[in-house]
Amino acid sequence: MQTTNTTTHEGLGLGIDAGGTQTRWALAAPGGRIVAEGTVDGLSALQMASSEGRGAVRATFAGMAQAVLEHGRPVAVRAGLTGFGGEGEQLARWLAGFLGIESGAITLCNDIEIAYLASFSPGEGYVVYAGTGSIGAFIDEGGVLHRAGGRGVVLDDGGGGFWIARQALRHIWRNEDEHPGAWESSPMAQAVFQHIGGSDWSFSRQFIYHRERGEIGKLALAVAASAERDPAAAAILREAGSELARLALALIRRFGPRPVALTGRAAELHPVIVETMRAALPPGTPLSQTGQRAHYAAARLAAGPLPGID
Repeated sequence: MQTTNTTTHEGLGLGIDAGGTQTRWALAAPGGRIVAEGTVDGLSALQMASSEGRGAVRATFAGMAQAVLEHGRPVAVRAGLTGFGGEGEQLARWLAGFLGIESGAITLCNDIEIAYLASFSPGEGYVVYAGTGSIGAFIDEGGVLHRAGGRGVVLDDGGGGFWIARQALRHIWRNEDEHPGAWESSPMAQAVFQHIGGSDWSFSRQFIYHRERGEIGKLALAVAASAERDPAAAAILREAGSELARLALALIRRFGPRPVALTGRAAELHPVIVETMRAALPPGTPLSQTGQRAHYAAARLAAGPLPGID
């Protein structure tokens, strides 16, 4: 965990940006100044579907609350969680209990809403987020969220970290079907097998079917690291850029031309992802790449609504 200082503050807003790979938190003072921040394990609202997942989420919340309270007790919380679909009573109770505040002071939403407000005011542009999964979003002037993609890694989430990892493993094992031992001359396969622990199918099977989706998404790092030496890895990353462009194009067709902001750790894996996406957008479409500061926006919203945002 990293924090900006260790001074106790009052009237704080806590912002949380929870993704499958990592959960970021920040504390903002009244007026918006960020006074502390940190990271804990990734989590997803989808984990609430199993007892094991609920235990992991609860433990992550407990660890985060302990770190937060070293700087002061927040008066309000704004949390964006991947996979969140509106059922957040238990999540709010846990957070409230660990932080020692009322559950009514906690606002939960999907993480894409926070990512949008970190980049644009409502109605201003489109956000494409590529983390473990992927989604495109537009919040209109009335505050209504419109989305493209974000259907989950089993169905789609093209261009996200999980998708990149799955594409890489699929390519590697199809090659092994046709040419056993081909992995030994593939920089991507070597990097992937080193990451998962071995070249036998049992290692890949255990990894893809028994790890959390955030852990699987981290395999995309190995794919990106081999892209300069392996054409197959570079092709997967270009395809990822095309998949992310598809999300922006869907929103442009529905709501008209607007600037596009690309965010998320998967989008930062390799320049070819952004280059491919830019080439696929309509000529003249502004495309910016923003850093991971959604937890800042959430913290400032918790500390006090930003102008024009309820």
